[in-house]
Formats: sequence, structure tokens, C-alpha cells
Amino acid sequence: MKISYVIPVYQNEGSIERTWEAIVSLFSSGLAGYDYEILFVNDGSKDRSATEMEEVAAKDPKVRLIQFTRNFGQIAAIVAGYEHATGDAIINMSADLQDPAELTVDMVRAWRAGSHVVVGHRADREDSMMARMLSKLAYGALRVSNPNIPEGGFDFVLLSRYALDIFLTFKGRNRFFQGDVLWSGLPATFIPYVRRKRTIGKSQYNFSKKLKLFYDFLLDGSYLPIRIMSVCGVLSSVLGLSYAALIIVLRLIGDVPFQGWAPIMVVVLVIGGMIMFMLSLIGEYLWRILDEIKAKPLYIIKSDGTGNDKRQD
Repeated sequence: MKISYVIPVYQNEGSIERTWEAIVSLFSSGLAGYDYEILFVNDGSKDRSATEMEEVAAKDPKVRLIQFTRNFGQIAAIVAGYEHATGDAIINMSADLQDPAELTVDMVRAWRAGSHVVVGHRADREDSMMARMLSKLAYGALRVSNPNIPEGGFDFVLLSRYALDIFLTFKGRNRFFQGDVLWSGLPATFIPYVRRKRTIGKSQYNFSKKLKLFYDFLLDGSYLPIRIMSVCGVLSSVLGLSYAALIIVLRLIGDVPFQGWAPIMVVVLVIGGMIMFMLSLIGEYLWRILDEIKAKPLYIIKSDGTGNDKRQD
């Protein structure tokens, strides 16, 4: 059986060969008996990453290179690697040596035991106090609407071929990777690890990119914002119309502040209520349009009742 490693590369000069060495060493020990391939996806790096990738590929025929014309982003690099991977299980890991390659031995064992999704999630990280605090705050907010996401988040993950085929049916440019991986509901295993401190190069994942990731989750990985707007719209319209009815009653009994106040308030509340209600309907339509655009399957089969369960061989 073959294990494919998909490794997005962006400004990872100095760590490419060491990443390759860490992976290859596993196939003479913990993963002996398995075949492998390593796909380095160069996401428009401007340093010597491309050169180092070519040097590694010259040493190992099982290393494949995918070169982007420019920087398209991590998700694009992951999807490109997934589309070209030929393994029975596919592992996405970083090229900055922060993900422990040796953990993939346990991930493969969990996959062979029946898990279609094996997540290496960050139980802790050897980063600055500020980075750890912001990470906890962000993922704490994300877990409110998607409690399946581990507290520290993840991008170090193994997918079975079946899980990968499902993942690749999803459409959309601004995607939340973690939500898409877990959406299928297939058997999953979560393995905690401590994310290592980066010792080579500098992280290119700046604050603006992290903020975009957070927005991608809110807008793509969760319908919570639209649902909150819809509920607020309906409540506002109901309260506005109720208060308008009360003002009409007060006008009939003559208990109003000044002449002309009642009709002005009734018009404002009725129109405002109608606007809020219509906005809530538009939000629901947008929700359904977004669902159609993403083209996720209507269902995923775990077993079809004939004994053809979707399990590992």
C-alpha cells in the first residue's frame, strides 16, 4: 500500500531536504513494508525553495514536484497536491519541520484500524505567549458553532482514499479546510501533539492571513452569522409591529406625547420591521445559494447493507 505526503511549500528554504529525510527514514522503521510518494507543492516561493525541491527530486524518484506560477495560498496548494496524489492514504503536513513526521506512523496505524480521517491536532505549541493566546481565543470562538474542531486546530491530517475523493468533490475558493475535512462524518481519530518551534526561516502566516482564516470559517464553515441575522431580523420585525400596534392603541385613548407622533412611529416601526424581515429572508436565500455553490454531496455512505462497508483493506 502507498502513503502519499502532500507538502505545501512557501518560503521554506533550508527545511525541504530535512523534511524529506525525516519522512524517508520512517519507511525503514515504523512504516517498513509500505510504499510512499512525496509531493512538494511550491506555492510561488521567491527564495531557494524551488531549487531545493529539485535537488531532493534528483535524489529520490518517489518525490514529485508541483510548481505554481505565483502564490495562490495554502488551500490551493493542498488541493493541488490532493488532486495529484496516488496513494491509498494521503497525509498533509507542513514543510517547516513543526509537524513531527514520526507521528505519521501512529496516523497510518489508526487509518489501518478503520479511521478514514486521522487528525494530528495541536494540543500545545512551542510558540510565543501571544501566539498561543490568540490561537486559543480564535479556536474557542470557532468551536462555539463547530465543537468537532479540536481546541488547538489542525492542518496535519491523514485522509483515506475514500475520504479524499469526497473532499475533492467540494467546490469554492474561500474554503475552511478543517471544517471540510470533518464535514463528512466518517470515522475519525484525533492524535494530540506539541507543535514544535520553528527553527529555520520565518513563518509567512501573518496576522492578516490568520484573520482571513477566521473569516473563512465564519462565512464558509458555519452558517451561524446568517442564522443570527435571520433570527434578529424576525425578532426585530415582530417587536416593531407589536410596538406599532401598542402606539395605535395609545393614540385611540389619547395617551401620546404630541400631535403627529403616533403616525410617524407607526410608519417607522412597520417599515423597519418589514425591512428586517425581508433581510432575514435574503440571508436564508444566500445560505442556500452558498450550499449549492459548495456542491457538497447530499449523503455519504458508510455501509450499503450488502457487506460492502467503506473500510480499509
